[in-house]
Amino acid sequence: MNLLQPLLLASNSPRRKELLASLGLEFKVKVKEVPEDFPEHLHPAEVAEFLASHKAGAYADDLGSEVLITADTIVSAGDRILNKPAAYDQAFEMLRTLSGTSHQVITGVCLLSENFKEVFHDTTSVYFKQLTDAEIDYYIRHYQPYDKAGAYGIQEWIGMVGIERIEGSYFNVVGLPVQKLYTKLVELKVIA
Repeated sequence: MNLLQPLLLASNSPRRKELLASLGLEFKVKVKEVPEDFPEHLHPAEVAEFLASHKAGAYADDLGSEVLITADTIVSAGDRILNKPAAYDQAFEMLRTLSGTSHQVITGVCLLSENFKEVFHDTTSVYFKQLTDAEIDYYIRHYQPYDKAGAYGIQEWIGMVGIERIEGSYFNVVGLPVQKLYTKLVELKVIA
């Protein structure tokens, strides 16, 4: 792949860095602390896009010739958005909520340059088996998923033993819808 414009990833997520690197693209990483508050009236897909766009806005004045990539992944159980848990009890309650049912993982992405702003999202449905309290406890104690929306990582132990199936992109659940991102970068002539 030929990179026609330099890429700047605004994320501290090791998973996003790994996924973007796996596309064979070179990029730099720049991270700023950006509040993740959002208007209460937004639907889950709108929240994911709002947060990705909001993060990009924090870098707008710093951009030169780069194309900035920002992303935000949320977990939606019905109308409830499950953010990153702050403590064990919150993580336990979230995983109990997801147990034996399906939920949506939505990643919003914003591509920003001097010439364009493109915001999109991808949605994956995830189906958990009925988890035991012992399984939930084991996962939280051993993996400490406090940096993960919905209190879990699909690529970790809980994903291997608890997720029965998904509908949509696996990589979207990991944190970056790489197929959609790649397609947009080609369409926008960032890569060829």
